[in-house]
Amino acid sequence: MLVNNRHSASTERSAPPRNVVLLGATGSIGRSTLAVIGHQPARFKAWALVARNSVAAMYELILQHSPRYAVLTDPAAASALRQRLPAQVRTEVLHGEQAACEIAAHADVDTVVAAIVGAAGLPTSLAAARAGKRILLANKEALVMAGQVFLNAVREGGSQLLPVDSEHNAVFQCLPASTQGSPNVTGVRRVILTASGGPFRQASLAQIANATPEQACAHPNWSMGRKISVDSATMMNKGLELIEAALLFNLPARQLDVLVHPQSIVHSLVEYIDGSVLAQLGNPDMRTPIAHALAWPERCESGVNLLDLSKHGRLEFEAPDELRFPCLRLAREALAGGAAAACVLNGANEIAVAAFLAGRLRFGQIAQLNEVVMDRLAALPGPTTLDAVLEVDELARRAANDYLLAHPTP
Repeated sequence: MLVNNRHSASTERSAPPRNVVLLGATGSIGRSTLAVIGHQPARFKAWALVARNSVAAMYELILQHSPRYAVLTDPAAASALRQRLPAQVRTEVLHGEQAACEIAAHADVDTVVAAIVGAAGLPTSLAAARAGKRILLANKEALVMAGQVFLNAVREGGSQLLPVDSEHNAVFQCLPASTQGSPNVTGVRRVILTASGGPFRQASLAQIANATPEQACAHPNWSMGRKISVDSATMMNKGLELIEAALLFNLPARQLDVLVHPQSIVHSLVEYIDGSVLAQLGNPDMRTPIAHALAWPERCESGVNLLDLSKHGRLEFEAPDELRFPCLRLAREALAGGAAAACVLNGANEIAVAAFLAGRLRFGQIAQLNEVVMDRLAALPGPTTLDAVLEVDELARRAANDYLLAHPTP
């Protein structure tokens, strides 16, 4: 269940701002969230900021937003930040993953924005879920790898889960709400996620095979971090979103589809059994879904320019080419294969993307590595506990590193 009516009542205008913990504060989602918070200071307060080791970036954010806490999970980075802050700054600097989890579950916190990239975001997201927080989920990998383990924590903790990814947030907006506030998929024939096609939508297979990190990260519409930019270029990002949508909305694979939409104006569509299709449109700016999730069930201004369709002209759609984007096919296979397959794919892909960005793997080998690892670990049972999830993840990473050793990039 995505939402829980314990959190669903409208906030009184006289209420104090909601205390927000931002996990992944120095990344692209983090900065967009802080922009929305800065645009709505009466509604939201950046109560705590969490990152890994970005001392300079965290220093600037502390001066701008004056959080009660700042957490760097790297102890040396946290020490350097403490020494750099002026004495008059009242932000308390903490260090370590345990501190990040404690802040995410703190009694004074209402809302946790989960925007740490990759598997690293799972422990803090789980801590927030178990503590019954309102979770704005931007970390798709944590849900993909942990699946039902994460959703069980949300249910048992009485938490509220709201999607921030533009596609899933769009689906959420296009679905009717049940009497409990959760999205109702009764009468839905299909959920269609849109994809821009990234920088290689019209590239030849030879160009794709030998693409550089700079080319892969040059997304035509969105400004994102390097990992998610590479995932967009391979369309693994869309594949992971298919798996996430199945979990978030409790839909089988046959009711999930993808359309390539180069303009990135239509973010998702919901097709109903009566032939109606509802779509959510907006400029390609993450502040829109972030503002929607922060203020839900109300609305608030995000600072995003309003959409002017007369200036955009045509909106185009096409079926994805799985020959050009084999990672999308692998994600569909992982969705059919169950929890272990999804976890394996996510772990292998994180290693593959990091290796590509470091010059140890060609772009065309990312899908190849992922497929080899999935085939090798196809018989693993689905994990039902956090320890089991982490064990499957470790096996996938180990197999991916074995592939890199056996296939050195010339």
